Amino acid sequence: MNPLLGEFMGTLVLVLIGNGTVANVVLKKTLGNNSGWPVIISGFGFAVVAGIFVAQACGSPGAHINPAVTLALAISSGNFADLPGFLVAQVLGALVGAILVWLNFMPHWAETEDAGGKLACFSTGPAIKNTAANFISEALGTLVLIIGIVSIVKGAGATAGMAPLLIGLLVWGIGAGLGGTTGFAINPARDLGPRIAHAILPIPGKGDSNFGYGLIVPVLGGFAGAILAGLFLAAMGW
Repeated sequence: MNPLLGEFMGTLVLVLIGNGTVANVVLKKTLGNNSGWPVIISGFGFAVVAGIFVAQACGSPGAHINPAVTLALAISSGNFADLPGFLVAQVLGALVGAILVWLNFMPHWAETEDAGGKLACFSTGPAIKNTAANFISEALGTLVLIIGIVSIVKGAGATAGMAPLLIGLLVWGIGAGLGGTTGFAINPARDLGPRIAHAILPIPGKGDSNFGYGLIVPVLGGFAGAILAGLFLAAMGW
C-alpha cells in the first residue's frame, strides 16, 4: 500500500475528468462546446467518484484527494503526520492531470480566443469579483463538503462501496447550490496544481494565471473552511 501514490493518482484522475469537462464545454469546436453548467457540475461529481476509487485502488484507503480534507481530519484527530506528504502528492497529481487535459484538447486552444475561458479549463474564477465574498463562498463550500463527507462515511454510505458515489453526489449538489459564485474549487490542490500548469504550459493567447486571486480564494479560503470543519469534527468527537 502506498498512500502517497494513491493520493497522487486519485487527484490526477479528479482533475483530468473534472477539468476536462470544463474544457469540453468552454473550448471552441469540441463536441461539448456550450453544453453548460449542468454538464460541468455533473462532470466534477463523476470525477470525484472516479478519483476516490482510483486513490483507494492505488494505495490510499482514505482517498482524501483534497488537502482541505487532509487538514480537517488532522485537526480533528490531532495527527498531522500525513499532511505534508499528502499535500505534495495532491498538488502534483492535480498538476499532472491538468497537463493531460492540455494534451487531450491540444488543437482547441488556438481555436479559442477567450483567455479567461482558457484559464477556466485549469482553475476557478469569480462570477463577480469580490474577494471577501468569494473567500466566504469557498470556505463555506469546503466546510459543507468535509462535514458531508464525514457524515456519509459514518452512515450508510460506508458500506458496499457506496461512499464514493454519495460523495460524488454531494459535490454535484455543492456545485448546483453554491458553486455559481466562484466555480467551487472546494479543493486547494484542484485549483493550485492546474493554475501552475496554466502558467508553465505553452498555451496560445492564455493571458494571466491570476495567482493573486488563486492563492487567496480557492487556496486560503479552502483551508479556512477546512479549519472550521476540523474544529467542528473535533467538537463532535468524530
